[in-house]
Amino acid sequence: MGSNTRVSKADYYEVLGVSRDASDQELKSAYRKQALKYHPDRNPGDQAAEEKFKEASEAYQVLCDADKRAAYDRYGHAGLGSQGFGAGPFAGGVDLGDIFGDLFGEMFSMGGDPRGGSRASRQHRGDDLRFDLTINFEDAIFGVETEVKIRRLETCSACHGKGSASGRGPSVCGNCRGQGQLRYQQGFFSVARTCPACGGAGSVIGDPCTACRGEGRAATEIKLSVKVPPGVEEGTRIRYAGEGDSGRRGGPKGDLYIILSIRPHDFFERHGHDLYCVIPISFPQAALGAEFEISGIDAPVNIKIPEGTQSGREIRVRGRGVPHLNEKGNGDLIVKVVVQIPRKLNRAQREMVTKLAETMTVDNSPTSPGLIEKMKDLFS
Repeated sequence: MGSNTRVSKADYYEVLGVSRDASDQELKSAYRKQALKYHPDRNPGDQAAEEKFKEASEAYQVLCDADKRAAYDRYGHAGLGSQGFGAGPFAGGVDLGDIFGDLFGEMFSMGGDPRGGSRASRQHRGDDLRFDLTINFEDAIFGVETEVKIRRLETCSACHGKGSASGRGPSVCGNCRGQGQLRYQQGFFSVARTCPACGGAGSVIGDPCTACRGEGRAATEIKLSVKVPPGVEEGTRIRYAGEGDSGRRGGPKGDLYIILSIRPHDFFERHGHDLYCVIPISFPQAALGAEFEISGIDAPVNIKIPEGTQSGREIRVRGRGVPHLNEKGNGDLIVKVVVQIPRKLNRAQREMVTKLAETMTVDNSPTSPGLIEKMKDLFS
C-alpha cells in the first residue's frame, strides 16, 4: 500500500483563476471551465488532470458557500477546519455528478458519452473519503503505525454489485434510450435536460436488491493500518490510493485521505523542524555557569550554561529537533533560559547578596530597549 503526503494547499481563487471579489456567476463559469477540461471522463488515466479536477471542485464548493467563503477570506484554509472538504471530492457517500449535474450536463450533450457507448454501460469511480486522525506529539516526530476503523461503500455481496435481485443488473432506460438526457428543440437551439425516469443514470433497475436497495454497494466498517512517517506536521494529508468507496458498476475505488491533528506537548513547542522549551536557572548558575541534564523529546540532553548568561538567552542543541519529512537530518532543540529571582531571602542570603551588591555598579539611567541587546556585560 503506497502513501504520499501534502502539507500545503493552493489558494482557492488561484485554482479557479478568479479575483477575490468574483461574483457567484463568475465562480460558476470558472469552475465549469475547469471541470470540463479536467474531468476524469475526458482524461482517462491522467492522474494530474484528476488532481486538478479535485482541487477545482473543492475550491468551488468553498467559495460558492457564503459562510465558508467568509471564513476562508478571513483566516485562509485554517478558518475552514473540516468543512473545507464539505460535500466534495473528499466527502464519503457523495457523488459529484449528483451535486453538479447541471455543470457537467453539457459535457455529455455534445455527441453523447466522450468514451463511446451509452450511460447505461458506464462505470463510475468511487468517492474519495476523509478520516481525521489525532496523534501524540511524539508520534508526529518519530512516526507511528496505528490501526483505524473506517466506514466505506463496498461492493454488495448479495448482488455482486449488480444492484438487482436477479443479478441481471440495470437495463437501458427506455425513456432516454440510455443517454441519461432528453433533448428538446427550441428554435435553432437544441437543449438537453436530465431524464426524469432514470435521474440521468441512463439505466433503471426493475428488481432492486433488498440488501443494497439497488445501489450495488453497501456500507461496511473495515480496519486499516495507517503508517505515519516521522516529521509530519499539523494538517499533513496522507493519501491511500484505492482505499475509498467502491465504484458503481465495477468502477475503480476512490482514495482515502488521512488528515493528521497533533496533540500539544506539556514541555515542548514545535516551530518547523525545531523544538523549543524554557528552563529556569538561578542567579548563581547564570553568573558562574552551570551544566545539567534535562529531559529531551527522546532521550536526556546535556545543557551547558556559559558564565554570565543573561535571562532570555537561547541555547541551541544541534540535531535534537524534528526529523525532516522524507529527508535526512533533524532540526535543533532550542532551550531558552530564564533567570529566577527569589521572592524572599533569609537573613544569611540577604547578607551575602548585600555584600555582592557592594562590589558591583550598574548605571541605572534609562536607555533604549535595543541598546540593552548590545550591552556585553551588565555586571562588568
